[in-house]
Order: sequence, then structure tokens, then C-alpha cells
Amino acid sequence: MTHPDPLMLQEARQSPDVTRRQLAENADVSRALAAAIRTLKPAYVVTIARGSSDHACTVLKYALETQLGLPVASLGPSVHTLYGARLDLRGALVIAVSQSGASPDVVENVRAARESGALTVALVNVEDSDLARAAEFVLPLRGGEERAVAATKSYLASLTALLPVIADLSGDEALLRGLHALPAALEATLALEGQARDLADRYRFAENLIVLTRGLHYGVAQEAALKLKETSGIHAEAYSAAEFSHGPKRLLAEGLPVLAFTPADQAGAATRAALDALQADGADLRTIGPASGSTLTTPATGHGLTDTVPSALAFYLFAAHLSLARGLNPDQPPLLSKVTKTR
Repeated sequence: MTHPDPLMLQEARQSPDVTRRQLAENADVSRALAAAIRTLKPAYVVTIARGSSDHACTVLKYALETQLGLPVASLGPSVHTLYGARLDLRGALVIAVSQSGASPDVVENVRAARESGALTVALVNVEDSDLARAAEFVLPLRGGEERAVAATKSYLASLTALLPVIADLSGDEALLRGLHALPAALEATLALEGQARDLADRYRFAENLIVLTRGLHYGVAQEAALKLKETSGIHAEAYSAAEFSHGPKRLLAEGLPVLAFTPADQAGAATRAALDALQADGADLRTIGPASGSTLTTPATGHGLTDTVPSALAFYLFAAHLSLARGLNPDQPPLLSKVTKTR
């Protein structure tokens, strides 16, 4: 008797269709938001999110800073909800990311930001949600219902929802081409599931893991560390490959394995140099990403920002199979539920 694949895998496999739907159905609101940002001319951007959504915001931070020259800061929701501070966000672009749109602290901060004069944007999967109603603009993730506790397609959709707006504002034709190439690249990534399963088998007895990268992929590394904790009970931590050498490298002496994401963009050479140095020091290292020679080489999309999405999808395939190889169910992580509401 065969058992159905876990929801985590089923939903991750929907990502090519989610991306196609998002590109087609968000075109009008993306143009309207780009026009509003041009009118506002924000001096800076603030992001508001928790968990996987906050890791997507790390990728968006790199996107907005590298493509538009806009500095981006992550707002601590408790500054308002617990300490009662009302931040002066006049003239700021405030972006909140949430799968459910239901967490009270995120909603309250967006409401307060809008009242203070910020341009507020919600990237949310549940369009009929408190967060969607609180924000001035809504970029739907278009993921459809996500039932797995471990977010996959909603995280991937969070990486891409703002990219058409950024491409519009920057005039980056390569980014537009990367976006339109992305569904096919994600389908090609799904064809790597067997390789992801083989790589996962190597880590089935791991208790600790270091996740490294540099640049645009850093938010993917953060998400990978979270998912390893969540679905396999592995204590994993994400570091910039540059920061890792400033002290955490000491952990290699304890034999901790390293999983690294390997970009093919401007951060590629620096990442490769850092990983080569770690290997020279005896690190147990395996890699995922579009850079040539990676252990699990993902399809290149023609742009560093869109390259992050196949990398994240390949990791999700790896993480789900790692959980299964450890005799676990990635859909039933202990102590966790789908929607976490914090104040």
C-alpha cells in the first residue's frame, strides 16, 4: 500500500503554477504600486514579518537595496505592540509579508504605519484577511490554500511578488526576463527531486548543521535553517559566509557539517572563495545553487534575484526528504501549528 507524499512536497511542487498565476493576475496592481512609489519617492523601506515571511523580507531587502538604492530596515513588531511606541514613518514604504495575514502584531504595526503617513503594502496569501484590509496596497501571493505547517509555496511566492514592481521601477529588462523564465526553471528544479533525496540521505543522522551563503541568497539560507529545525529537529544556524570566519568558524573543529547556497551573481566569486577556504580547513561541505559545480546545481534564470527561487525550491525538496529519511512526518512538526498569532 502506497502512502501519499506529505503536503510539504505536494505544495512545493505547485510553485511553477503559482508563479505563472502571480505574474498574470498581479500585473495591474504591480503597475499601480510602482506608480505610487514613484510619486512618493520614499527615502527608505521598512519590512514587517515573522518566521519564513521575515526570511523572504531579507531577500527583498537585498533586492530593494541593490536594484533601487533604497535602504531597508526590519521593524520589530513588539516595539509598537508591547512597548507602545508609535514610530514616525511618514514618507516611508512599509512592506508586510504574511501567509495568513492573521498575526495581530503584524496587522497592528501596518495599521499604525498607515496612520502615520507611510505607504503600506501587504504581500499576503489570504486576501480576505486583517492584514489585507489594513494595508493600502495588496500584492496577493496567489498560492491558493496552503495546508502544510511548513510553508513552501507561500515563501517562494513571497520572493517573487514584489519583483515585477522592482523591475518596473528599475527598468531592469534582465529581471523581467528572469521572472518570465522562472516557471520553466522551477519545473526543471522539480526534476532534480531524486538528487535532492540522495543529498538528504547524507544528513539523516545529523544533529547540527551550519548553513552558509552570501548576498541575495542569504534570506534563503535563513529559511533553510528554520526548516531544518522545524521539519527534522536539526539545530541549524544560518550565517553569511563572510561573517562565519569572524568567530563561528570555530564550530568546524567540532565536526559540524556545512550546507551552502552558491549564487551565480556578483556574490558568486566571494562565496566560492570562502567555501574553498573552509574546505581547505577540512569542512564537510555540500552545496545547492546555480553556480557551476554545486552538489545540487539548480537551473539558472538569468538574474540573481530570480535565481534564489529555484535554490529555495530545491532545498524544500531536500528538507522534506530529509525529514522522511529520519522517520518523521514534515507535516506534523511537534508543538507547531499552521498559523501562529503573536502580539
